Order: sequence, then structure tokens, then C-alpha cells
Amino acid sequence: MRQVWVDADACPRSVMQFLRSNQVQLDYRLWTVSSSNHLFTDEQHITVDPDPQAVDMVIANKMQPGDIVVTQDWGLAALVLCKGGQAIAPSGMIYSRERLPFMLEQRNLLARYRRGGGRSKGPAARTRADDQRFQQAFVLLLSKPGGSR
Repeated sequence: MRQVWVDADACPRSVMQFLRSNQVQLDYRLWTVSSSNHLFTDEQHITVDPDPQAVDMVIANKMQPGDIVVTQDWGLAALVLCKGGQAIAPSGMIYSRERLPFMLEQRNLLARYRRGGGRSKGPAARTRADDQRFQQAFVLLLSKPGGSR
């Protein structure tokens, strides 16, 4: 049975609801990981200290090749792909080895810009189309053989 790991600190409720309600039908085991700043009561939940990278490190250490990780964190997505897993953002974007170097460089440039006093936009408000895009992409990932692509 495939395992799905969720970086639950910043995962939208609609994504969590979809993942919880479809795990039996789509045949996967769902794990959520969050800092102690968030309250989750699921059996398959791991709570970690509120350190900035604690959730990422737990997921990266526990996931296995072929597992799927739901995260908005590009650094965690890179670790997952390097370990033979698959990663998807709550927006429905499936991370790929080809795009990640560019994305990580973009993240680095934006971080430098913000450290220098610049301001950048946050994400747009979540829409029903975002939920549908995630659901379709997630089902597509599940239909593919596990491991890196």
C-alpha cells in the first residue's frame, strides 16, 4: 500500500479533507506531520517541535521510495524526489526533477530580495479550481508507478 505524507503545517483544509475521505477508495495510507503549534488528533499523525525545519526532516527521514508527499516547501520536495518519492503541492503542481533547480534558485533570489527590504506577494486566495486541480493531479500521481520519474 502506498503511503502519502502531508506537511500539515500549511496544508489547506480542503486538501486535507480530500486526502482523508479518499484514502480507502484510492488505497493509500495517510500520514500527517505538523509542529506542536497545530492540533491534529488523527491516529496516523506525528507531532514535532516547532523548529523551522522539523516537519521537513521527519517526512524526509520516514518516507520511502514511491511514497507521495504533499507540501508547499520546494526544499522538501527536492529531498523527496532525491529519495525516489513523488511530491505534489496543494495547488496541484507536481514537482519534477527538471523544474526544481530553477524553482530553488528562484526561492533563493526572492529570499535575498526580502532580506534586503524588498516585499513580495503572498499566494492568491484558494479557489474551487485549485481544489479540483489538486484532486486530478493527485489521482494521476497515484495511477503512476511509485518512485522518481
